[in-house]
Amino acid sequence: MFSVGCGCFYGVFCLMNQLDEKWKFETSYLNLPKELYALGTPSEVNDPELFIFNAQLANHLNLDFLNQHNQYALSVLSGNYVPSTTSSFAQAYGGHQFGYFNVLGDGRATVLGEIKGIDDERYDIQLKGAGKTPYSRRGDGRATLYSMLREYLISEAMAGLGISTTRSLAVVKSDDPVYREKIHATGVLTRVASSHIRVGTFELVARMGNPVFLKKLFYYTAERHYPEVLDDDNPILTFLSLVIKNQIHLVNDWMRVGFIHGVMNTDNMSIAGETIDYGPCAFMNAFYPDTVFSSIDERGRYAYSNQPKMAKWNLMRLAETLLSLVHNDADQAVKLVQPLFDDFDEQFNKIWKVNHLAKLGIILEQDGDEELLNELIRWMEIAKPDFTNTFRGLVDPHLHVDEVFQSPDFQFWKEKWQKRIASVDRYEELLREKNPSVIPRNHLVEEALIEASESDNLKPFNELLEKLQRPFEFYKSGIYQSPPLSDLGYQTFCGT
Repeated sequence: MFSVGCGCFYGVFCLMNQLDEKWKFETSYLNLPKELYALGTPSEVNDPELFIFNAQLANHLNLDFLNQHNQYALSVLSGNYVPSTTSSFAQAYGGHQFGYFNVLGDGRATVLGEIKGIDDERYDIQLKGAGKTPYSRRGDGRATLYSMLREYLISEAMAGLGISTTRSLAVVKSDDPVYREKIHATGVLTRVASSHIRVGTFELVARMGNPVFLKKLFYYTAERHYPEVLDDDNPILTFLSLVIKNQIHLVNDWMRVGFIHGVMNTDNMSIAGETIDYGPCAFMNAFYPDTVFSSIDERGRYAYSNQPKMAKWNLMRLAETLLSLVHNDADQAVKLVQPLFDDFDEQFNKIWKVNHLAKLGIILEQDGDEELLNELIRWMEIAKPDFTNTFRGLVDPHLHVDEVFQSPDFQFWKEKWQKRIASVDRYEELLREKNPSVIPRNHLVEEALIEASESDNLKPFNELLEKLQRPFEFYKSGIYQSPPLSDLGYQTFCGT
């Protein structure tokens, strides 16, 4: 519990109230039907330790006061104390998991409330790994320190790469045991999100069969994330088109850096267009389009190259939930929605081409540029070079010392590319802006997490984190840019 070196209980009480007020919590989500959430508080942990804290993000969220009140911050971020100015809750949702619908919900997470950052945007503050909720099913409601540090590291790396993502404010450690394949220390992550409304939230409400619930959820979500649609003649169609557009850009952003989400279930697709849930995700080293890292994705449903198709599939599930709001006549509703998906592949491929041409230093496309790009991709599919170093090496030649880049086919392509790029102003600057020098290499992530979670040694973690927060800077070839020959066979795990 919270305590300070104060001579009287009244002084402690007054300070706590003052600090509680500084959060300026709101709980607009609780205006939705009570079937969509369950009020409740996190479970306490023993001897919590504020293992890592994101001071920069705290400042952005108007939470800089936490830096001056460490014991108070620890009490709140561990879940041992809930500020008196809010009502914490877990959210209900469903989701298609590997193609099959399940009723789910926050089984190990509690939303403390919503706050506004210095950008005047609204953010959820959620404690992940905070204990059992009514949606825990047979789970223990806890998370391992290892998995929460992993989410902190990868989500901050994604933010550094300029990719829309949930963020991590803190990780609290407790020596309370968490039983998985072995005994782990407990970790509680403070996750920051534009909201935690998912495609699976709409799926659950649609299956409740109450049109009032569905309409309330739609208008709440639209007002929170896409308020511009509310003035349209058919706001649901416009809403769907914007969600689709955001997801097309998001998944393209994943693919331009070799990121594989691993569990693209509908409960892990944020309506706000943010990357959410960093369980069995990873970054690809050698370019294998069929790469799968998740230990539970035995058939490659969420492989790197399948991510566009699965994004479309998930969005179609969202559209199905809203058909009754689009038009009273089901057939007419389908006719109105179908065009949004008819050109999905074309729109996705258009953004893919723009992104990857930019990775070659090309912004204004000319005749022959698309074929130049396709030639490189065909060579990569055969030669299996390191994905990140292939592109960054165009401006940092020391990354092309590997034998694969000395092949006649690549050198022939490179000569063609150099002729094309010679007329582009400041192309080197563009190449460094579009191609990271450093990504979360899987072996480095594992080493850092093991040292931090098993030996309380945060030095490798912080050194890697520092690079990942500035991934486009120039780094001389070293451990951060030299992957093993292959990470085929590398597996990631959900952690639940």
